[in-house]
Amino acid sequence: MKKKIIVIGSGFGGLATASRLLSQGYEVEIFEKRDKPGGRAYVYEMDGFKFDGGPTVITAPFLFDEIFEAAGKKREDYFELVPCDPFYRIFNAEGEKFDYNGDHNFVLNEIEQWNPADKEGYSKFIKTTEAIFNKGFVELADQPFLSLWDMIKVVPDLLRLQSHKTVYKYIAQFIENDFLRKVFSFHPLLVGGNPFDTTSIYAMIHYLEREWGVHYAMGGTGSIVNALVQLIEEQGGKIHYNAEVDEITISSGKADGIRLNDGSEHSADQIVSNADVAFTYRNMIPESERTTWTNRKIERTKYSMSLFVLYFGTKKRYLDSELEHHNIILGERYEELLSDIFHDKKLADDFSLYLHMPTKTDPSLAPEGCEGFYVLSPVPHLDGETDWNEKAKPYRDAIISFLEENYLPDLEENIVVEHHIDPLHFKNTLNSYKGSAFSVEPILTQSAWFRPHNKSEDIDDLFFVGAGTHPGAGLPGVLSSAKIAEDLICKQD
Repeated sequence: MKKKIIVIGSGFGGLATASRLLSQGYEVEIFEKRDKPGGRAYVYEMDGFKFDGGPTVITAPFLFDEIFEAAGKKREDYFELVPCDPFYRIFNAEGEKFDYNGDHNFVLNEIEQWNPADKEGYSKFIKTTEAIFNKGFVELADQPFLSLWDMIKVVPDLLRLQSHKTVYKYIAQFIENDFLRKVFSFHPLLVGGNPFDTTSIYAMIHYLEREWGVHYAMGGTGSIVNALVQLIEEQGGKIHYNAEVDEITISSGKADGIRLNDGSEHSADQIVSNADVAFTYRNMIPESERTTWTNRKIERTKYSMSLFVLYFGTKKRYLDSELEHHNIILGERYEELLSDIFHDKKLADDFSLYLHMPTKTDPSLAPEGCEGFYVLSPVPHLDGETDWNEKAKPYRDAIISFLEENYLPDLEENIVVEHHIDPLHFKNTLNSYKGSAFSVEPILTQSAWFRPHNKSEDIDDLFFVGAGTHPGAGLPGVLSSAKIAEDLICKQD
């Protein structure tokens, strides 16, 4: 008789795990709180516009290919990926730009415009990130780190790779120019980390992007979600929507099912939670069942920043602007702004932004003659004193005013649809502890074995996938966590 597995949540971690386990012959059911799949990749549809909730930067596409291949399918029959070039256009506070892609000579030419002396340093930096990538991603990203010995074994390599240094400090060894240091150190923000706190192991993101490129899924990231849902249903899996899990039921220290908020119970041989790890432990499991992840430990863990994201559509196109598909707009302050966000939990008057313009690549996401955007600003999670019921509107107005003045003329009068999410959305809708956007912060003392384990330390037959567990946030990390969960469950049988 096939074992039954329940997956809580239909984010990329949950969907990937469900398909992988179905390919292994398990019976799988997904229970999703919201009315549609995707988790953080939820799609908002308004008046002919489609907006991806996120993520929008697709890297390591082979991790998707593997899921479809395991099911005897071809990924390209389900959704189309196209490369982005440049990967990003990065603007300084004065609006001057730097384009970055996977072509080494192209990047050297861009560096030449800013500081020719940094070309040699950048070349050295890239060579060192290959070693970090080979250790951090190729060797360790899909290893579970369930025992301290697993961690001890890799410590010499981590020390050799200078993992005790932060991403910014590591890059500063090679790059002199202040703006270029920012250009090559922003990557941890894509996974919820402060470049001035995050271990230099995350410098491997730069190499990972060069290795496989940055891609966009035609139809938006939601097309990947829909493809995985279609695959899961073809494999015989079931997905329940509007099905909020209140409790993971436990017998003799083993997870054996779930109880929904309507009181109904569903039994299973194993449970995989793609819900936020801290929320799962804190809200779905009685503290009496938790000796490792106590409420005190959950509270003392450090969590990523949150996000303010504004989705908006315009009745005109902006193809004559300086903007590319992925744009990063850095403010005058860098370290100080990040300190406000991560350390002081203070909402600053200034901001740095990620501006996504997918209709430049894929006009199908908006009505004819229209443009679709989302703009994202890192903000403190809810340990700060910001009242988002009061601050959301003025913060939105400040961002729109800035974009109108510098990048998108007459923006306000051309907006025809808009929607925003803020830390309250992450807390109340996405069940993210403290409203953090990426769960557990990726600092050295919260990485690998120090991160919440993929197999619960406290509850047998309970597994975790997603941003909060090992190896961490970002699509490659989340999809790798699904590989780990599959392996652990199969080995347990």
